Amino acid sequence: MNDRYDPGSGYTGDQYELVGYDEYGQPVYRQVPAQQGPRQTYDPYAGGQGYGYDPYATGRQQPVQPYDGYDTGQQPTVPTHDPYDPYGGRGPAPAYDPYGQAAVSGQQPRVTEQTAHIPQQVAPAEDPEDLGARERDYHTGQFAFVEEPEDSSEDVIDWLKFTENRTERREEARRRARSRLVTLVVVLALVAAGGVGYLWYAGKIPGLSSPGSKQGAATAVGAQNRDVIVVHLHNTGKGGTSTALLVDNTTTKQGSTVLLPNSLALSGDDGSTTTLAKSVDDDGSSGTRDQLDTVLGTNIEGTWRLDTPYLQNLVELVGNIDIDTNADVPDPSAKKKGTGPLVHKGKDQTLSGKMAVAYATYRASGEADNAQLERFGQVMQGVLRKLSSDAQGATVTVQTLGQIIEPPLSDKNLGVFLAKLADLAKGGDYKTALLPVQNDGTLSAQTSASVVKDILGGTAKSPEAGSAVRVSVQNATGIKDRTDKARVVLLNGGFTFLEAGTASSAQAQSKVIYRDAADKENATEVAKTLGLPAGAVTKGSVGSNADVSVILGQNYDPSSS
Repeated sequence: MNDRYDPGSGYTGDQYELVGYDEYGQPVYRQVPAQQGPRQTYDPYAGGQGYGYDPYATGRQQPVQPYDGYDTGQQPTVPTHDPYDPYGGRGPAPAYDPYGQAAVSGQQPRVTEQTAHIPQQVAPAEDPEDLGARERDYHTGQFAFVEEPEDSSEDVIDWLKFTENRTERREEARRRARSRLVTLVVVLALVAAGGVGYLWYAGKIPGLSSPGSKQGAATAVGAQNRDVIVVHLHNTGKGGTSTALLVDNTTTKQGSTVLLPNSLALSGDDGSTTTLAKSVDDDGSSGTRDQLDTVLGTNIEGTWRLDTPYLQNLVELVGNIDIDTNADVPDPSAKKKGTGPLVHKGKDQTLSGKMAVAYATYRASGEADNAQLERFGQVMQGVLRKLSSDAQGATVTVQTLGQIIEPPLSDKNLGVFLAKLADLAKGGDYKTALLPVQNDGTLSAQTSASVVKDILGGTAKSPEAGSAVRVSVQNATGIKDRTDKARVVLLNGGFTFLEAGTASSAQAQSKVIYRDAADKENATEVAKTLGLPAGAVTKGSVGSNADVSVILGQNYDPSSS
């Protein structure tokens, strides 16, 4: 290792001499060979011939001793190898003047030799003009560029990548959040629009009609599917029946109870005309069901006979019912007068099985028959609201009643049907309607359209719709079989027979009574058919369900007809 050269320290070690400059402009020195004899010291501050230059001087270069590369005899040349010597010490280096001209000091020329570089030695100051000229001759290979440490560069790059990635992630998160928000808003808008549209279509928005409701009204006949059964409530205590139709419209998802007054006029297979109440007592379930289909234009699938004890058990099985009662109902089993009512009038009254039966069969003095029928409808809807909506659960309830179900209806069919109605009743899609019947028991197209057409999907076909004249017959002969013989004669004559019962006392003369002048001709034909004289025809009061009324007296002879 080369020691630092300090001219002012009196250092007497190895000496170095300037031999030139390297390709980067740095001075190159080499070690001076040791001398055999007396050694001449170098005084950098001496005023005589000095070697080299003082790096700390003011820029004035000292003259150097000439060196011609030959041995003077005073000091032998010791070949040395300087790592900074580009010629490897094999001889004197070619003259090289980095400034482009010879340096002159006094009478001695400047030695143009390369020198070795001493560490930490500062290069001599250069002339700006020479420096500019030399810079113009530089090439890219002459420069050494200072590079930043690799670790620092990688850290900076990683930091930039991290910052960029984090920014991109934030932007992506914002975009995703905006996308989710937009999607959520769109979904909520679609759900809201769909819900409102469904309510509008189903006609459940007050004050607004819907295409579904209009379509239902327009296609009520045949287009909508309805499941219908008829239920007859038999009052085993006081007698009498109450009839209603249970309707499940599977197209519009609506359930209904249609109450049928006992005065509804029905037509039998033999052409005779009777009332609903008489048909239930005389013709039974099957005959009544067929007659209702004919009059209402429906397709009743089965008959459910529900006696009052079974109604009581049914209410108990569903856990009592809650309805709005419109009357105070006394306890039928009370023996003392003045006992409080069994059922109180009021809203949201809870009725047990016994209370429900008493309310469903109650008709106050002076009330119309339909008042009791409407109470029966309230009880039926209250039962449906408490009945299980599960088909299996409802079937178990029906089977638990232990009643006999008339074919073609079965326990399972009835249970499934009632479960559907129960679901509609709980959801508020259920209503009770009374079939409007005229005083004579017939249906008019105008008054029954809202029930027969809209709910049942049928067409009213009351007996008066035909050409047959309705004739009611009361037996006042005192002989019971005279009624049946008159019925056969009238039916064979093309008339509709209505039975008016038996008079309390016998009458000698028969009468054929008509109401209006337009019916006089029909009354005359009836008299001829029965074999009665023309004088028996008279104008008078006729029942509302008949065109001509006949009172058979003792002068009636069936053989003459």
